[in-house]
Amino acid sequence: MTEPSINPIASRAVQFESFGGPEALRIREVPVPHAGPGQIRVRVTAAGLNPMDWFMTSDAETAARFGLALPCGFGTDYAGIVDEVGDGVSKFAVGDRVFGGALSRAVADYVVIDEAGPIAVGGEAHRTPDGVDDRTAATLAIAGSTAAAALAVVNAGPNDTVLIGGAGGGVGVFAVQLARLAGARVLGTGSATSADALRALGAEPVTYGDGLVDRVRALAPAGVTAAMDLHGTDTAQAARELGVPDERITTIAARVDGITPANGANAAPGAIEEIAGLVASGRLRVPIAATFPVEQIRAAVELQAGRHVHGKVVIIL
Repeated sequence: MTEPSINPIASRAVQFESFGGPEALRIREVPVPHAGPGQIRVRVTAAGLNPMDWFMTSDAETAARFGLALPCGFGTDYAGIVDEVGDGVSKFAVGDRVFGGALSRAVADYVVIDEAGPIAVGGEAHRTPDGVDDRTAATLAIAGSTAAAALAVVNAGPNDTVLIGGAGGGVGVFAVQLARLAGARVLGTGSATSADALRALGAEPVTYGDGLVDRVRALAPAGVTAAMDLHGTDTAQAARELGVPDERITTIAARVDGITPANGANAAPGAIEEIAGLVASGRLRVPIAATFPVEQIRAAVELQAGRHVHGKVVIIL
């Protein structure tokens, strides 16, 4: 096993001692984990927040559905540097910059990741491309893979007009840009205050809420051909009313009978590496709405959970 020259004996981790909201989060001193066979240890420098983070840990019943038990960590997206490599690891070496996901344990000084494991089990790691800083890399795994999976479900292309609900959120900023890169016209729902942010991503803004169908018809009299609902079900139902067939509608946060949901775990192999490459080349940008030091984890989660953030929220460790 290859290790750095100085090995710490204690580290910080954000944990729940009881499930609940941001008020239940605590920063604890914990033993430093070590990489076993087939594993790497990552010194985390940044962790991106997602709605799933606080949803999974909101109560004991929901946590159990995701295999979580107390004491429980927090956060899934991370970026950092490999600082310990277990026996048998061939893809990574000490000093490599990496990003990825570690289910409900990313907001910590160190995470141990399986070299070839899924996020929900042993975590996953990808090389961070040159030109992508850790703060940005820490936003990619969950939102990027979910957006890629959603785009694959609706199969958007140059002849499409795509309606995206929740276009300014964490997944939306990726979905809008990926649909535009595929050649589609994009109408993105959001609040009136999000219009400029949506235009900057390449979407034509449309205010959500009552009257959405009429507003979309006014913007796209020739019709909408595909839709992604990244918030709930309102956009999916509007798409049906606009004549979009169920097979070209997807949701990520709710289930609708007859509509195929998108799950980042089902993203095509290599999708997240492709997204990271687009970021590195400047063809896809990630708006960072706010960054917080780990000591302000509660404030960061409260902001992100409010669901009115235009872009990503990142914790710096």
